[in-house]
Amino acid sequence: MLMPQEVFEERVRKLQKSLVENGIECAIIRTQSDFKYLVGAKWLRPSLLVPAEGSPIALIVKGEEDGFLERVKLKKLEVVTYVEGGDLMGKVSALVRSLGSKRVGMVFGVERDSYVLFYEMFKRANRSVEVVDISRILVEMRAIKESFELDAISRASDISSRVLEKALSSVSEGVSETDIAAEAYYLAYKLGSEEPHVYVNAGPHPRVHSEPSREVRVRKNTFVTVVVGSDFSGYYANTSASTFIGSKTEEVNNALKCVREVYEVAKDLTKPGTKFTQVISHLDTVYAKYGLIDKRLVGYVHGVGLQVEEYPITTIVPAHRAAEPRRGMVLALVHSPLVMRGYGTLKLEDTFIVAEDGLRPLTRAWELME
Repeated sequence: MLMPQEVFEERVRKLQKSLVENGIECAIIRTQSDFKYLVGAKWLRPSLLVPAEGSPIALIVKGEEDGFLERVKLKKLEVVTYVEGGDLMGKVSALVRSLGSKRVGMVFGVERDSYVLFYEMFKRANRSVEVVDISRILVEMRAIKESFELDAISRASDISSRVLEKALSSVSEGVSETDIAAEAYYLAYKLGSEEPHVYVNAGPHPRVHSEPSREVRVRKNTFVTVVVGSDFSGYYANTSASTFIGSKTEEVNNALKCVREVYEVAKDLTKPGTKFTQVISHLDTVYAKYGLIDKRLVGYVHGVGLQVEEYPITTIVPAHRAAEPRRGMVLALVHSPLVMRGYGTLKLEDTFIVAEDGLRPLTRAWELME
């Protein structure tokens, strides 16, 4: 799925306009998702310098530039090569000095490639330069999805739903978490996902962020929770569901009823004009009704796009809970699981587009939940 070159040129113009408005001479982009958002190509160890005026400059390992230029969508772009980390820092610092920059923007975020080390090295090498956080600028740019992005997320949603269904069908007593994940990853790649993420938690010991383990096997009378994030053209959809192995007790049925009701309440109340904190309060009332409020995590929703989990991330950043959904956002809910000792985790999560009057579902975990 190709986005027109003009899309990326306009994104760069918007970023440059915001830099000027905030008195920032240039931005240094090291986060992979922001890099892809601006130039249209996923690249490991990304480095992009965006001056407030003029063409952006991509810093690429020497020898990789031809392949990079074939894949990049932003054509008004200069390329500078480097041979190792010290060379990269030297060239970035030289470019900043050539621009006369005294105020430089970087993204301070939770993304895995935020590179605190690069930040500290840059400060030591450029002591007269003020480094400021431009996360909010890019968050605002990326929060409302364009039609091309929504098309890609819809394609990713179909992949994620099919992968989740396949993974859940492979669950049986005695199989390992990696057995389940292998089925999911195989199908995800076959369907065109380039960087899928699959998490599996087979009880009885809950793990909220559960990268699959070959040592953990499915036991009787426990939950198995599968989380799938599949991408298409770099854009993700996130979906999760749980299945119970064994005979359901009253406690298990109570938890399942709670999760379903929380899902419905969250889906009905999450809409423009309602803050996430208000929805959280209603959800806590539901958890309390079922006697499970002490087993829930706070925060229920996160954004989806170039990352499986992006702004607003209400389980990680408390300040994001004060935001509210806007038309054109893509959100995953209910993100936070029930953490049940002796059983594992219990979770039901789908990806939705925010419309004027509420949410439009893209994935179908609800149909797969027993």
